[in-house]
Amino acid sequence: MVTRKSTRKPNVSAEELTTFYREMLLIRRFEEKAGQLYGMGLIGGFCHLYIGQEAVVVGLESVTEEGDKRITSYRDHGHMLACGMSPDGVMAELTGREGGYSKGKGGSMHMFSREKHFYGGHGIVGAQVPIGAGLAFADKYRENGRVTFTYFGDGASNQGQVYETFNMAALWQLPVVFVIENNQYAMGTAQQRSTSTPDLYTRGAAFGIPGEIVDGMNVVSVRDAGAKAIAHCRAGKGPYILEVKTYRYRGHSMSDPAKYRTREEVQKMREERDPIEQVRSMLLTGKHASEEDLKAIDKEIKSVINAAADFAKDSPEPSLDELWTDIYADAVPQNEVA
Repeated sequence: MVTRKSTRKPNVSAEELTTFYREMLLIRRFEEKAGQLYGMGLIGGFCHLYIGQEAVVVGLESVTEEGDKRITSYRDHGHMLACGMSPDGVMAELTGREGGYSKGKGGSMHMFSREKHFYGGHGIVGAQVPIGAGLAFADKYRENGRVTFTYFGDGASNQGQVYETFNMAALWQLPVVFVIENNQYAMGTAQQRSTSTPDLYTRGAAFGIPGEIVDGMNVVSVRDAGAKAIAHCRAGKGPYILEVKTYRYRGHSMSDPAKYRTREEVQKMREERDPIEQVRSMLLTGKHASEEDLKAIDKEIKSVINAAADFAKDSPEPSLDELWTDIYADAVPQNEVA
């Protein structure tokens, strides 16, 4: 299946466009600040930025309902912000502070929020895919109509556990949307060098799982595809696969010089396909917003991000006592289980 540009005008309101612009810009500015803090030594370990891929998670989150779940890999800051997690708590976690979502013990790659139904942040490539199916299994068992979005990359799509999960999800008709965030490079290896099939979503065909390719640089296209996928799952038809073609502007992680691609390639994507600039253009040409309006939004978001950075810097480091917490779960007697 080939992604083609539609000649139809997108069915999207000015309010939706403004919301998309604001949410994608929040992720972009947050990640830029995280990159700065990493360079200053305030963020340690690995740090994988989401710059360039903002339309994927913003578009999909726009079609979710309360109680729907999401789980992803280590390039996860954008997912956290898009599902409503606080920039303060996310930034504090990145810097290893007590005010972080995992009390500073998870860092960039391992944090979660039960309140926002965000189940990680997972550092092992592909490991979140069977967990995502497990979340969907629980919802099917409870018959609550909820859907789980399980995100993974083009590199993870070659992991064996992904196909074991496809088999079980199809067999049990689980309400899970498998989202392949295909940003073209698995660490430093281009997709065509590591993958025998040009289209990754077709790998679900062997299990009877339908799917499609989506323009991941266009937030409206992602929203529309997400609405179709989630309706499929809520109708009890089982899993669905979205291969979202996107692109990351930065290296795989902060330690990656990204010499496996040219500067011209990255610049071309920035100039011609940037997801935020596309929405900005739609707002301006449709006269839904002025340059001054958009500058005000950017100023407001920068203020939020700067406040998050200050919150992280001011939050204390975890107490040494935290070394012994969150290791075991308290067992609940069977007769007390709701």
